[in-house]
Formats: sequence, structure tokens, C-alpha cells
Amino acid sequence: MKIESPEAYIDSMRGLERRIYVLGERVENPVDHPMIRPAMNAVAQTYAVGDEPEAEDLLFTKSHLTGERISRFTHIHQSTDDLVKKVLMQRLLGNRTSTCYQRCVGMDGVNALYSVTYECDEDCGSEYHERLKEYLRYIQEENLTVDGAMTDAKGDRGLRPADQPDPDVFVHVVERKPEGIVVRGAKAHQTGSLNSHDILVMPTASMRENEADFAVSFAVPADSEGMTFVLGRQPSDTRKLEGSPLDVGNPKYGSQEALVIFDDVFVPWERVFMCGEYRQSGKVVERFASYHRQSYGGCKVGVGDVLVGAAQLVAFYQGVDRASHIRDKITEMVHLNESIFSCGIACSSQGKATPSGCYMVDTLLANVCKHNVTRYPFEIARLLQDIAGGIVATMPSQKDFENPEVAPYLEKYLKGSGDIPTLERIKVLKYIENMTIGAGAAAYLTESIHGAGSPQAQRIMIQRQADLENKVKLVKKLIDLD
Repeated sequence: MKIESPEAYIDSMRGLERRIYVLGERVENPVDHPMIRPAMNAVAQTYAVGDEPEAEDLLFTKSHLTGERISRFTHIHQSTDDLVKKVLMQRLLGNRTSTCYQRCVGMDGVNALYSVTYECDEDCGSEYHERLKEYLRYIQEENLTVDGAMTDAKGDRGLRPADQPDPDVFVHVVERKPEGIVVRGAKAHQTGSLNSHDILVMPTASMRENEADFAVSFAVPADSEGMTFVLGRQPSDTRKLEGSPLDVGNPKYGSQEALVIFDDVFVPWERVFMCGEYRQSGKVVERFASYHRQSYGGCKVGVGDVLVGAAQLVAFYQGVDRASHIRDKITEMVHLNESIFSCGIACSSQGKATPSGCYMVDTLLANVCKHNVTRYPFEIARLLQDIAGGIVATMPSQKDFENPEVAPYLEKYLKGSGDIPTLERIKVLKYIENMTIGAGAAAYLTESIHGAGSPQAQRIMIQRQADLENKVKLVKKLIDLD
């Protein structure tokens, strides 16, 4: 049954029986677990049309496979307009949730695989592309959330996959059967994996001939036999267990990551999209990375919009909104945020069609976009903390505000300007704490560094794509050098 509302999405997650561990304990009801539910609520927003006039056009589109209305998160980009609308959709959802809403990696994964499987079939005589198209019809019809899984555990970073003492630190094929393959390994830092219906696995690096078993891509239901999920920790994450929405900062929404373990998981051939074609593995990595680096030009900007709003609001609550240096800092926050957005739109509008018909972003500009993301959100967060003041790190708890003996003192001494209620000021400050120090910072700041690859990964791609030889020719021509 197709999922067509946030409520239907939440209900669909109740139907999955998975091995999930949180703080050392197996969780039987992850849907209602306070450390998981906020992230699930964020995913649910991708199923909501909402009240924004542009939301319908951004969140939904027409499938090139079936002609039916589908979620853009399950769509294959057919034009530069699709690429631009993807970024606009991501900004809108960042505005709604102020966090990661966890469907982008799967979207970027199926788009990368769409063009690579087409070219792999052309080169190798395989049948992966038709399999992927059939899988796409399935997730489009059901409107499923797919977790894109690329990052392996990696073990000794100085060794190649084939040279590891324990090969399981990279997901690999351990057995080939007439009906399918058996895989073993783990994918790390998997954002949204606890809130996904399917897990889409891709190789984490360009593989060599002796690493063919590691050149594997497939999709499996999240409740497949042999799969285990271990929730990762975030700063201040146990505040969600305290029943104090004020102290959480962003009480409705959040993000989560998990270690996803594949312990001899069986995958039928119809769900296998690469198996041993090591020469094709690098294409998947580079194309996925480019799509996902484009994504950061939307999602992180959407969150940045909310942080700019928080800066303006807390400045007003504290009576400093007219100070010239405060206004200048907020202007700088806007400038940095829109600079990221500009790169996201630029790499989208300069995209081109691949032989498969799927549109690919401009790789150079996508890497420039993500490289800016590794820097600018940290400066935005620094300016926000500067404006908010040291109280961001020293506020009393919600329970203190509820204690009749202490609350009058807090109301008196933590009050801001004019007739603004003290608790309203504290709510904004708690939100700022969450986004710049607490659990929200994991999705906004740490993810900005390492999501879609580290800063050095982008610098390598920028260097490759810079076409320095042509730039040398330009100057030679200009000044008449042979």
C-alpha cells in the first residue's frame, strides 16, 4: 500500500521487525523510543504536502517510468529543472525540521546507480539496469524510504580492502548461489537507517581486480534476516529520555545514525545491481558523491535559514537587535548561507544528461558546494553563539523552571528585554544550544565536515576537475606565448 501521509509512514515503520540496539539494550518498539522518534518525525515531513505554496511541485513529480505522481525522493532526474527543484525541496524541508530528514542519500544512490548500471550493461553485457528500473518502480509505487549505504567500517585506513586482516570491515560477497548472493560486513554512520524501509548498499571506493568481491551493490529490506542496527551516540542525546522538551532544544525533530551490520545476509539476484564489476565501482562512488555534495547546497541551507532566524529572534529578546555589530553578524550569516545555496543551484543548472537519460550535476561545482559546507556552517554557528552569549552553555534545566522554589528567581534574573517572557528567551537559547553544541550539531556541523566525504575528498575532486591545462592555454593565448 502506497505511503501517502506522515501518519501512514509512521504506521509502516511499526510493521518492521528489526534487531535494533540502543545504549546496550535491544529495543522492541523503536517507533516510540524517545531517542529514535524525533528522527522518524523528520522523515515523516517528507511525506507531508504542508502549507507552503511551492511544496507540491517540489516534493512530488511524475515518474519517467510509469507516468504516475511520485515522491521526488524516488525520482530519476530528467532535466536540470529536476536538479534545481531537488535543491529547493531540500531547503524547504530543512526549514521545516531544522535537521537531516534522511531520505537524500537513498535518492542520490539510485540516481548514481541509474547511469552506472546502464553503462555497465553496455560494457559488460550485464542486466543490472533493468533490475534497477524494476526496483525503482517498486519504491515509487510504495513511496518507500531508502537508506543509501556507502561508508564501510574500513578497519586499517592504511590498507586496501583486499589487504585487511579481517575482510569483513568492508561489505563483500561471501557466497554466490543460483538464487542470489550472501554478503557480510557493516556500513557505518548510516543516517536514517533506523527509519528506512530498505537499505541500498554501494561500494565505498574504486575497487581493483583482486577486490571484485567488494565491488557489490544491492538493496535489501531493513528487516532482512542477519541484519543488526546499533544506534550511535550524539551529544546530550539522553536529554530525550528525560521528558523535558525544553532541554532538548528542537523537541519535535532530530537525526540519528547507526552502525548497520550484515551478518551473512541473503540478497536475491533481482536486488543485485553490481557484483564483481570492479571497473565500474569508481563511477558509483564519484557520481554518488557529486549528487550528495549537491544535496548539501539545499539541506544545510534550509537549516541555516532557521539559525539566521534564531539569531534575529534572540537578539530582539535580549535587546541588542539594533546594535550595528549584531546586524552585521546576522548579515554575514545570511551571506554565508546564500553562498552555499548559490553553489547548489549552480551545479544543478549546469548539469548534463548521461547516456542513460539521467541528468548528472556539474561535478566541479558540486564539490565546490560541499567544500564550502565544510567551512561556512561552522562560522554561522560561531556567529550565532556570539550573538546569543555565554548563557548558551550555562542555562538551568526545565525542571528548575518547574520548581516553585527556584522558578521565581529564574524568571527574575534570566529575563531579557521588555515584556518578553523569560521562558520564551530560554526556548530560543536552548534551540541554539542544541544546534551548535548538542545533538542538533551532529547533523548540522559534524555531518557538514564528513557527510558525502571529508574536505580532502572534495579538494582531490576539485583538483581533478579544474582543467589547469586549459587555463594555462588561456593565458598563453592572451599574451601571445607559443
